[in-house]
Amino acid sequence: MKKNEQAPERDLYALLHVSPDASDEEIRKAYRQWAQIYHPDKYQAPQMKDIATENFQRIRDAYEILSDENKRQIYDIYGMEGLSSGLELGPRLKRPEEIKEELERLQRRKEEERVFAHARPTGSIIANFSLPRYLSGRGIMKGMAMVSEVQSQVSKRNTVVIAGNLGVTDNAGAGAATALLRHQVSPVASIEFMATAGLRSLIGVQTSRHISLHSTATAGLTISLRDGSVNLSNTWTRHLSEATVGNIQLVLGTESSIAVGWQKRDEKTSAAGEVKFGTSFFGTSGHYTYHFSSKSHGRVACRIGSTALDFEIGGGRRISDFSTVRMLYNIGIQGISWRFELHRGGQKLIIPVLLSRQLNSLVATSTLIIPSSLYFLLKTYIVKPYYRRRERWKALEKMEKSSVQVQEAREAAKKAQKLLENVSNRKKNKQIEKDGLVITRAIYGNLKAIRVGNEHGEVNDDVASQVLDVTLPLNFLVTEAGQLKLHEGIKKSGIMGFCDPCPGQPKQLLVEYTFSGHRSQVVVDDTDELLIPQAVHQF
Repeated sequence: MKKNEQAPERDLYALLHVSPDASDEEIRKAYRQWAQIYHPDKYQAPQMKDIATENFQRIRDAYEILSDENKRQIYDIYGMEGLSSGLELGPRLKRPEEIKEELERLQRRKEEERVFAHARPTGSIIANFSLPRYLSGRGIMKGMAMVSEVQSQVSKRNTVVIAGNLGVTDNAGAGAATALLRHQVSPVASIEFMATAGLRSLIGVQTSRHISLHSTATAGLTISLRDGSVNLSNTWTRHLSEATVGNIQLVLGTESSIAVGWQKRDEKTSAAGEVKFGTSFFGTSGHYTYHFSSKSHGRVACRIGSTALDFEIGGGRRISDFSTVRMLYNIGIQGISWRFELHRGGQKLIIPVLLSRQLNSLVATSTLIIPSSLYFLLKTYIVKPYYRRRERWKALEKMEKSSVQVQEAREAAKKAQKLLENVSNRKKNKQIEKDGLVITRAIYGNLKAIRVGNEHGEVNDDVASQVLDVTLPLNFLVTEAGQLKLHEGIKKSGIMGFCDPCPGQPKQLLVEYTFSGHRSQVVVDDTDELLIPQAVHQF
């Protein structure tokens, strides 16, 4: 994180009413002044004591941070986030660059701990159904398969992958288990060791290296533990453009082949294609996906080759932050089928349903048109109205939550002002006696609301909901010499007795005051300096 990426937090400085450049002595003096007002021992009434305790804790926390040299440096650069990251500096770390380096190290360590604590599991369950099989009286379930994988980063450079699969078709079944260790040799090179036990028992090794900024080469070797056969593989991958990747793969062994492929992905579309030739087969495949919105997409795919000839069309929709459903229609030499998919996180449930083994035109047309029509009817009359209602509910909930938070902040500000009231009134009366600085009216909040209130000279209900009366806390901050200064670069919502009455909106402070018999007025932006009295403010 760079210093200029995010403005540093200044709320603690506003709370103690000191400049970001304040000396240690100025911070101690400010703390003592506020402690005299908010110390719980000064109040007997339980309600007042509770208010004082809450605000005294805020003042004490601010003082503990700003009076500690290292904590203050962290706060000035990274705000409360840096302090909550557990950054504790020794005397050798004084410069901002050293603080930044140490903070980033701790953040990396926390991220690693999070990764280590949570393995990344993925898996699929495939349930094959067959309508012709059911009609012939042999049951609707044709077969089932399960694939599972757990990946865990055991150290900074080492990752372990454990995977297994199990498949059953009719009365036959097979399974396998695989273990893989991936070691990051350097920032540009890695090596993998793999062992598989099951129907095809293998051991293998694969190494990968970035040979240029846009190119990667991968080489692999596998040995069958059943017959001793060896397979060699080489893959070259290159970024053809920012969104396009091309690759060539050569495999030599019992299943020799060569394949050329490409993938392209951008914000709206993704596409891929491959042509593959082997010693006993050939084939080509491709797919294209278009995202109509952030929630829905359409997909077409095709395979042509010595063992396959089929066409697929369908689409999917994201139904939650982690879940997507898909329905795909497939027609080919193996028949006509539907495929339903549910993707949630790294898990998949896939249900292919074979509808007909014959390429009957009536079946092919009806199985495509009927579900498509049902989908659009459901989307138009059920799904869209539901999501529109849900979005309205979310918007209302957000507004209500924001309203509650603002109301709570207003109540806290009023409570803080209540404890300032006696001292504020005494200071105000002293200034009146010597014709000094008296704040007659001060409101803080929404820019437009401030202008409306300023033009009409009053605050109606509409304006009142977006502004806060801060006359009392500003009178408290007036010095004995009859001056008031709010420091530059500090949001005024952090001042004791203030709050943010309109989150997300630009804010200003309107102050009307009298000094030496003259009426004055000034409006300043939220982080601008305020210094009064000044002759230019008179009207």
